Amino acid sequence: MTLMGLPGGQYRPLSPEQIETLHTAALQILETTGMTYEDGLDDTVQMLADHGAVVDRTQKKIAFPPDLVQAQVAKAPEEVVLYGQDPKHDLHLTEDRVYLGTGGTALTILDPETGVARPPTLKDLFDVSRLVDQLDNIHFLVKPCVTSDIGVEDYNVNWFYACLKATSKHVMSGVNDEKGFQDVVDMAAMIAGGLEKLQERPFISVITCFAISPLKLCTDSTLIMQAANRNRIPVALSSAPMAGSTSPLTMAGTLAQLHAEELAGITICQLTSPGAPLLYGGIPGLANLKTMGYSGGAVECGMMNAAIHQLSNHVKVPNYNSSGLSDSKLPDAQAGYEKAFTSLLAAMGGSNYVHHSAGMLESMLTIAFEQFVIDDEINGNCCKVLKGIDVDAEHLALEVIDTVGPGGNFMMAPHTMTHLRTEYFNGSGITDRKSREKWEAEGSLDMRQRALEKARQLVANPNPVYIPEDIDQAIRAKFNILL
Repeated sequence: MTLMGLPGGQYRPLSPEQIETLHTAALQILETTGMTYEDGLDDTVQMLADHGAVVDRTQKKIAFPPDLVQAQVAKAPEEVVLYGQDPKHDLHLTEDRVYLGTGGTALTILDPETGVARPPTLKDLFDVSRLVDQLDNIHFLVKPCVTSDIGVEDYNVNWFYACLKATSKHVMSGVNDEKGFQDVVDMAAMIAGGLEKLQERPFISVITCFAISPLKLCTDSTLIMQAANRNRIPVALSSAPMAGSTSPLTMAGTLAQLHAEELAGITICQLTSPGAPLLYGGIPGLANLKTMGYSGGAVECGMMNAAIHQLSNHVKVPNYNSSGLSDSKLPDAQAGYEKAFTSLLAAMGGSNYVHHSAGMLESMLTIAFEQFVIDDEINGNCCKVLKGIDVDAEHLALEVIDTVGPGGNFMMAPHTMTHLRTEYFNGSGITDRKSREKWEAEGSLDMRQRALEKARQLVANPNPVYIPEDIDQAIRAKFNILL
């Protein structure tokens, strides 16, 4: 059963009037409060000034007139296609179509043999990517962890190489600097058969954390964002304010500020390269004011992320946001309910590209092999909800009811056999629905143990060839590939 790209939109936390109020508030923030910026953005700031932004270089403040913002946002494409190396994994991001996948930057991984948290390695990244490649309800791969065993100068190209060698799904990641971005584009172009072919079917995209909340442009990320625009590589404009810390405590205040940051980012992109493919990348979160840490599993995070889709939809730009950010430290009941709530809300909200929905624990700090398998099952259930209930002659089954008749049994009816594997979400086998006797006879395993065993089996499967040998050798001759 293929459950990807289904329409959401059943959950709307904001009314049309509230959306318009937040949009108007964001335009007011940009015009009155404005954005500040780090050093090193002289060309970007001058570009904005040349197009009507009011720049105070002494105070490092940029005020965005509403007409400028709305004119540039209108140039952004309403649909962005993130391609896979295999066309069956192409993601058509538009309107309320929903895809769920992994997220990145975890600093630890639960060792699949010992269960102990440790720093991830490049081999872990490859193995996790292999795992994701085989899980049908994880629709794309955002590099899920920061590897500890390679130097900074080799990060970018090695991260993308490990992912692209392991999966034919779309691959997204951040990069450290403009050189790292260019190395990744050069390598991907070698795989695609040239830069033009890569631009025709970009199977990579980049995340740029251009906005440092509240309302500050990051130099490195903004320059990478603009480089991606010029190269026609899709970019996710990541802005991640935490309510109570880097944005107002209230959800409405956080959403208004975040929407302002996103509108500023879209404006810069479209001035850089009109029509540049991008994703509205709002990731609203909640600060734990007791610890000053990030509280990713709160149900309000799911509500705000659903609202983000409504705001992006209002300006007709596909969106990237988050779910599945459990605060639990291991795959347990807390992780299960936090992930299910936030992923279902994001999916039913219609969010287009929901990252972090698989594998993440401890508020983005940790990943676990078994959690990817469990989250594949959660994502599948979320997408099944979006599929809805078919009501037609075949599914009404009036002839079958008449044939079986009063007091009959439908168990062996041909109609039952026809729909047995398609009408209901059957999962991958890690959800236990056996009798207690059979469950005990098979070792009394809980879901985490069953998922870990499945993860080991999938990682051990033979590796498919996603980078042909001759291209692989050419890449290794040009770059310091460490895998």
